Amino acid sequence: MSEFLDKARAAMVAMREVFPATPLLRNDHLSARYGAEIWLKREDLSPVRSYKLRGAFNAMRKVMSAGGAPSFVCASAGNHAQGMAFMCRHFEVPGVVFMPVTTPQQKIDKTRTFGGPFIQIRLVGDYFDDTLAEAQRYCSETGGHFLAPFDDEDVIEGQASVAAEIEQQLPGLADMIVLPVGGGGLASGVRSYFGDRMQIRYVEPEGGKSLRAAVEAGAPVTLDKVDSFVDGAAVARIGARPFARLKDVPPDHVLAAPEDRICLTMLEMLNVEGIVLEPAGALSVNALEDLQDEIAGKRVICVTSGGNFDFERLPEVKERAQRFSGVKKYYILRLPQRPGALREFLDMLGPEDDISRFEYLKKSARNFGTVLIGIETKAAENLDALAERLDAAGFTYRDITTDPVLAEFLI
Repeated sequence: MSEFLDKARAAMVAMREVFPATPLLRNDHLSARYGAEIWLKREDLSPVRSYKLRGAFNAMRKVMSAGGAPSFVCASAGNHAQGMAFMCRHFEVPGVVFMPVTTPQQKIDKTRTFGGPFIQIRLVGDYFDDTLAEAQRYCSETGGHFLAPFDDEDVIEGQASVAAEIEQQLPGLADMIVLPVGGGGLASGVRSYFGDRMQIRYVEPEGGKSLRAAVEAGAPVTLDKVDSFVDGAAVARIGARPFARLKDVPPDHVLAAPEDRICLTMLEMLNVEGIVLEPAGALSVNALEDLQDEIAGKRVICVTSGGNFDFERLPEVKERAQRFSGVKKYYILRLPQRPGALREFLDMLGPEDDISRFEYLKKSARNFGTVLIGIETKAAENLDALAERLDAAGFTYRDITTDPVLAEFLI
């Protein structure tokens, strides 16, 4: 294992010619909230706003030192593409980035900006599997080097430079480090570096628990369904090489963060601290909610893995956060078709309750109409009190806030 530490440290030293170490900063807000000493390893402040350029740098420099390749190739619509593009420009080597046709223009533009004239972007396939297959076919035909996002020993070694920097920045280390997990490259690299020197907790999105499934099964398994909201960590299958380094992780050390709760953390970090985090970048901070009894009085490091957040998604993030915290709910209300019925309902609202949506779904019934209504308030208990008043007044309604089918089609 000392050999791995030496390689990760060497990668870190080599990286200093390209970009500075990302900050490790004590966060007073989170420290006060959890009664602990919380430090953030700010990978969201790297040149590409994620840690992904570390693995790309290390893997590419090794390929080049071994004789090079006609081109570097990746399949990615996110941080991995941007990391490789940045390093293609640095090394002045050609790269080809395959992205799904559905990739947002903002991500395409950022990747092109980082790579400049050294990269080509090819939009192929509606789904990532199609994009990946085309990228691998291209490599087999041209002899290009496929740069895997996480299932590669040199990439894992490069991601472990995060741990090497922490070791330099915080003498004495910490009691615990909290790591986000997607394909496992960062988590396996940091774990291999620190070993037993720090407690480690791993956090995945609720809709993409590939590490938890793998450690319970004893081998990587492919999830039947993945929620893509946390797009930087929603991976259906943990990488084989990362899992080889994570296979003996206790299952109860792998936490799951609900997607809507992650939204709450993103808004809190933005509004309180002015820190922009993407959903995957907020995972480790969000997990503190589940660890608060365990971390009280301790020194804890959270790796904020990325800050590539498209602000066009902000309304969705706010909506999901409000629904999770209980300050916004949606109801289907059965309203009598007579004068004064709506006024009776409005009189049920409290002084802090606001109607955010009102839509008739059906007017054809002679005696009753069906209304979709959204209500925002300042405290969750206000909506509990509203429900009690509606029940007492005999109103017929249904809370559809957490109904996955109705919410998808109506909200």
